[in-house]
Amino acid sequence: MVKFRPNVAALIVKKTGELLICERYTIPGAWQFPQGGVDAGESDEEALFREVREEVGLLPAHYEVIKTRGGYRYLYPEEVRFKKMRKHGCHGQQQTYFQCLLGDHAPEINVNQKPREFGTYRWILPEEFDLDWLPPFKRDVYRQVMADFFDISL
Repeated sequence: MVKFRPNVAALIVKKTGELLICERYTIPGAWQFPQGGVDAGESDEEALFREVREEVGLLPAHYEVIKTRGGYRYLYPEEVRFKKMRKHGCHGQQQTYFQCLLGDHAPEINVNQKPREFGTYRWILPEEFDLDWLPPFKRDVYRQVMADFFDISL
């Protein structure tokens, strides 16, 4: 039986429509949204607040959740699956996405959090997102997320 690890991801947008993307610290050229696993006993929303704080330094008071949608799944590729199975006991991830509107008085994004996930960040229009920034096994999920939340086709 395939087991999926619960995961949350944040689509943080400015009122201008720009979307936050972050470049992986250990993989230059790999851009993604802040995201991470849901810990035991933690709700999806609690995981969202923790992951956003840990990865980009924003507190829940700095943004408002305006849309949520779950059920996005992907399997880890064979070359990664054994390592992830040992770490999390799962074959892939099941993600819940949260679209978050950044508040007017939010601080600057801070990717220098410990442990460090990201090396840098930038703001883009959703239609500028490039699926080539992702490993192939994540592309279908991102394609669906961008269609569901921003009504664009990548």
